[in-house]
Amino acid sequence: MALLSLKSLQVSASEKEIIRGISLDVGEGEVHVIMGQNGSGKSTLLSALAGNPKYSVKGSALFEGKDLLALKPHERARRGLFLAFQSPIEVPGISLASMLRRAYAARFGDEMSAAEFDKILQAKSEAMGLARSFFSRGINDGMSGGERKMSEILQLSVLEPRLAMLDEPDSGLDVDALERVGAAIGKIRKNGMSMLIVTHYARVLRSIKADRVHVMHMGKIVASGDEKLAQKIEEKGYSWVLQ
Repeated sequence: MALLSLKSLQVSASEKEIIRGISLDVGEGEVHVIMGQNGSGKSTLLSALAGNPKYSVKGSALFEGKDLLALKPHERARRGLFLAFQSPIEVPGISLASMLRRAYAARFGDEMSAAEFDKILQAKSEAMGLARSFFSRGINDGMSGGERKMSEILQLSVLEPRLAMLDEPDSGLDVDALERVGAAIGKIRKNGMSMLIVTHYARVLRSIKADRVHVMHMGKIVASGDEKLAQKIEEKGYSWVLQ
């Protein structure tokens, strides 16, 4: 049984159809990459699966064999569905550590003191090469693009979701930051976490082996393959796929 199974999924916003009947299965421990031109519906798909109320969703979406669409956004998160945003917002005044301790308790039902949780956070941070001062900062407050991405990956590492959905983890990053973020995702990936990654570029796959690559166009999946498909798109663009 697939961890995530989508059948004829349709997503609309303000009566405008964006996703036009997608079917997709993501197995346990698999990494699926979704590529496509701007406006093809990639980010909308992830946001709708996470439960964004601005979208109207039809069709079938099963997560661990249960109806995902019947769950509220926080219920989806508690079951192990995680969305890393393309452009994470700033939340000044609330530390990353404080937010993560509450999220950890909600995810695992395990209330613990700040000192107890600090040990978990410290271990996760050290594994990613992050200084202790990083998680005492406000959520994304004054952080660079690379730091915001590392913040989201730290959240991903601590909360250990069943399925991580990453919306353009390479967006706005220079070469060095991309290498660091890719390596961090790769380390987390070794734990067998399933991933659904939206990206424009095959280079994010240097540190993350993809099981399947899909191309979206006008709200539909128009091609699927292995990593060679992503590399060919980076070399030749999308025109040859859409012909």
